[in-house]
Amino acid sequence: MSTAHDFDFLHGEWQGRHRRRTGFLDPGSDWEPEFTSTSHCLPLFDGAANLDEIDMPHLGSKGLTLRLFDPSTRQWSLHWSSSGTGRLFPPVVGRFTGGRGEFHGEDTYDGKDVRVRFVWSGVSATAARWEQAFSADGGDTWVTNWIMDFTRPPTPPPACGTP
Repeated sequence: MSTAHDFDFLHGEWQGRHRRRTGFLDPGSDWEPEFTSTSHCLPLFDGAANLDEIDMPHLGSKGLTLRLFDPSTRQWSLHWSSSGTGRLFPPVVGRFTGGRGEFHGEDTYDGKDVRVRFVWSGVSATAARWEQAFSADGGDTWVTNWIMDFTRPPTPPPACGTP
């Protein structure tokens, strides 16, 4: 069952490794070359919300996600924005079950109505995976089009003379 602390693992600094399809709705499209990112997630509302910013120099943009936990429905809403558009995309809503988070929403891509699915898996204190998939047929079939593997950056050694 989802709780207000499902995303506590994400707080702090992360490095990301990304894979994206060249065609977000084409399951046969190639994968772009991998690229990296850095991100920082800030907890809010005693864990029932958080805000992260991800810097993706390869794309020439940054992204921002606001996550909010609704205690009455025990679901999270995830709201994404890109510095490239300056707009808030429609949210995806869902929950964690058995260590896996699945979130769904509606959007448009290249002028087509799509269902959007985000999946969080492999969650630990030092790693996590996020996947995005689109469906142009109401959820009958899905095309996974973006995968992000998160890892914690190495901890720098203490400064000289610091215990």
